[in-house]
Amino acid sequence: MREQLLSTARAYFSSQIEKHRMNVEIMLSNPIAIHDHTDWMAAMEAEIGQIAEYEDKLSALDYFSDVIISN
Repeated sequence: MREQLLSTARAYFSSQIEKHRMNVEIMLSNPIAIHDHTDWMAAMEAEIGQIAEYEDKLSALDYFSDVIISN
């Protein structure tokens, strides 16, 4: 059960990183697609902040795992 919980958390954090990475990619490649944002830098900073948060959470899981499972 322990490894299953850790594995699920790892998968979730990794998928959140990918979601926010894709949001930044969309902003960079097609900024017109997100018409509600006039402050592009703030919007991009918020997405990058989310990536950093989930990277930290992913890294913190190593404290609870005897064997590091690769993503």
